[in-house]
Order: sequence, then C-alpha cells, then structure tokens
Amino acid sequence: MKVRRRRREPQSSIDMTPMLDIVFQLILFFLVSTTFAILPGIKLNLPTSRTSEGTSSQGITITASVDGTLFFNDKQVSELELGKELHFYETGETKKEEFPVTIEADADVTNGTIVNLFDIIRENGFAVINLRTSTDQ
Repeated sequence: MKVRRRRREPQSSIDMTPMLDIVFQLILFFLVSTTFAILPGIKLNLPTSRTSEGTSSQGITITASVDGTLFFNDKQVSELELGKELHFYETGETKKEEFPVTIEADADVTNGTIVNLFDIIRENGFAVINLRTSTDQ
C-alpha cells in the first residue's frame, strides 16, 4: 500500500512587536518635540453674579475691555467693523433672530458701551443676547 504524504505549505508570520515599538517611540518623539503655540488671551475682570446660569458658548462672542478695545470672537475690531462683521455673518440654517450672541465685558466697562453693543447687535438682526459673568463664590 502506498502512503501519500501531504505537502505542507510553508507558514510564515510577521512579528509586529518591533514595528509597534518603533511607532510608539515616534509618537513619543513628536509629542515631546512639538512646540505648542501659546495664544494671547483676552484678559477680563468679569462682573460677578449670584444668580447667573451656565449656557453653552456656541455662537458669536463679543468682548469689550476697559480700554475700549472690542473683539469679534478673537478678532480685534472697531465699532464700525463690528457692525460690518455682524451684518455679513453667516449663521448657517439658524435664523439671525435665534442665533446666540454673548457679550463679555469687563466689570469696569461703562453702561454706555454695553448699550452701544446691544444697539449694534440688534441693528444687524440678532435678538438672543447673553451677558457673560463669573459666579459669586
């Protein structure tokens, strides 16, 4: 009787351990060697409130500092430029009347400045206006 032998195909496997070690070392190298850009923040002394409620920060943020500097989101603008930015701002599918605008004003900003900001915002069709404060603790 004749016995047939099966031919075994050579089996090969790739060891992934060295590749994973190298990938991990590359990730660590890039994390350590990457320099992070430190963006200058707008420093404000927000007024405190005992009854303030938290809201989402979606939408437009207008910042007024004590020295009269205005910011539209992170862009420094004048009152005239602020009106233009608001006029041409695209709110997507949300109507301008329903799109939130947040005013961040320093505690020492005059009431007249805040009223001017309200007027500029309303003249451009926005109706939902929030005043940002810090909580009284």
